[in-house]
Formats: sequence, structure tokens, C-alpha cells
Amino acid sequence: MNNHISSHDVKNHQIPPPKRRLPSWIRSTYGGEPRREEVRGLLRKFHLNTVCESARCPNLGECWGRGTATFMIMGENCTRNCLFCAVENRNPTPIDKDEGDRISEAALSLGLRYIVLTSVTRDDLADGGAAHFARVINTLRRKTPNAGIEVLTPDFQGDEKSLRKVLQAGPDVFNHNIETCRRLTGKLRDPQASYERSLAVLRRAAEIKKAGTIVKSGFMLGLGESEEDVRELLRDLSDAGVTRLTIGQYLQPHRQCAEVVEFITPEKFTWWKQTAEEEYGFAYVESAPLARSSYMADQV
Repeated sequence: MNNHISSHDVKNHQIPPPKRRLPSWIRSTYGGEPRREEVRGLLRKFHLNTVCESARCPNLGECWGRGTATFMIMGENCTRNCLFCAVENRNPTPIDKDEGDRISEAALSLGLRYIVLTSVTRDDLADGGAAHFARVINTLRRKTPNAGIEVLTPDFQGDEKSLRKVLQAGPDVFNHNIETCRRLTGKLRDPQASYERSLAVLRRAAEIKKAGTIVKSGFMLGLGESEEDVRELLRDLSDAGVTRLTIGQYLQPHRQCAEVVEFITPEKFTWWKQTAEEEYGFAYVESAPLARSSYMADQV
């Protein structure tokens, strides 16, 4: 019998995440069970994926309880393998061109007024899936004209043509996460990702976006970054034209993922929010231990 535990098994949810005592401020206490099950049922009915489940988001209960969800398009299998992420690293599935129609039906059934779209990274596609992002946005504009639309995209390997495809579709918010500071990027992100590329994507998005589109990014704390690292990150994002920001606590999803170095207190997150807004000029920062890229996005 082969008792070897592979990183593939761990990343693909066959091994539970490690048990570790969490600070009281990390534990989510929101129930919302009836509404959550209603949302889960609709997502299954329309054969849709959400990053809420795939990334094991700690806010799933609260967001689904409020009837909101972040739809993950282009399948559940990612072509990259970052050390902080729970999304599966496997061969990707074919693009489903009807996905936008099903998301529209689900959004109408849920009564959503704000729709968030994200995706796995699809380096196997020539445009990284940008045309599919645009197709889904255009479908939602037709079928849910009163809903706001936010996209959280991969880096499209830095290809400007791909970036333009998404921005020309006119999302209300364009979001690309830089994830962590410059110093830790090489240790935590897949070799195909880079700090400079993410900054370049955000900078170019700010330059070529349609009028009214907001450029947003996000990163995690608790991975061993210093105050100097975070200040450099804030300065770089501000200089790139990012005006909205999310800052949250990293939580280890699996044993093979990077370990938590530090649990940052809520008071420190509040301090970083004030610092980012007052010293670096961000229009709005959602900074809290359980803040995630699309958490409270409709409220912001």
C-alpha cells in the first residue's frame, strides 16, 4: 500500500486543512443556514461554481446568507499552483459558452443587484479567457441591466489585448489581486506570476478603462511581511492607479500550503485602513481579518 501523501491530494481537497487554534476574531459566527442552502441549491441547479466554495472563503455563510455570491467562471481547475490557494491545480475543462446565461438566470432568481465574476487562471488559452469574461459581462448587461458588475481577473500573462477585451465590456469594477508584497511574491505565487506583472496589469487597466470603471486590488497579511513591505505595496498600488483596496488575514487552507506566520489583530487592520486612505490616497479600503476580494463588494 502506498501511504505517501502528495501535494496533489492535499490541494484537491482529499486531506482536511490543519487543525490550529484560531484567535477569537478569526472565527465566523454567522449562521444564515436557510438562505445559504437556498443559494447552494440554485447554484447546483444552474451548474455554477463559486470561489466561495472553491477557495474555502471564511465568509461563505454570511455572504450566502445575504443572498450574494462570487461566480467563478471557466471551471474549477487552475493552471497555476500558488502556495496560499485552495483552488485545484488540474487540467482545465473546456469553456462553456452558455455560462453567462446560467449566471444571469441565477442572479435574477437570487435578486442580485451586484454581481461579482472571477475565474481560475487559464494559461492554456491564447487570451487567458478574456473573451469569455467579456462574453459573460455582455450577457449580464443584457439580461440583468440594473445590476452592477465587478470582475476579479487573472493577469492574462500581461497581454494588453486580453486586458482590453475585458475592459471594453465595461465592468463597473476591474479587480486584480496582487496577493502579497514584492519580497514574498517569489516564495508564494506560482512562477508564472510576478509582482511587476500584476502592477503593470493594474497600471494599464487604470489607463485604458472606460470612464466610470473603478480599479481595485487586494492583498493578504500574516505571511511574514514587514511594515516596510506593506508600505511599499501601498505606494506601488496607489502609483499604479488603484483606488479601492481589500486587505485580509491569510488563513492556511491545506497542510501543503504556506503556513500562517502571524495573526494580525483587528486594531492593526484598522490602522492599515487609515494609513492607506490618509497617507496613500486610496478612496476606500476594506481592511479586516476576514476581508476578502469580493467581501461586501456590493456595499462598497
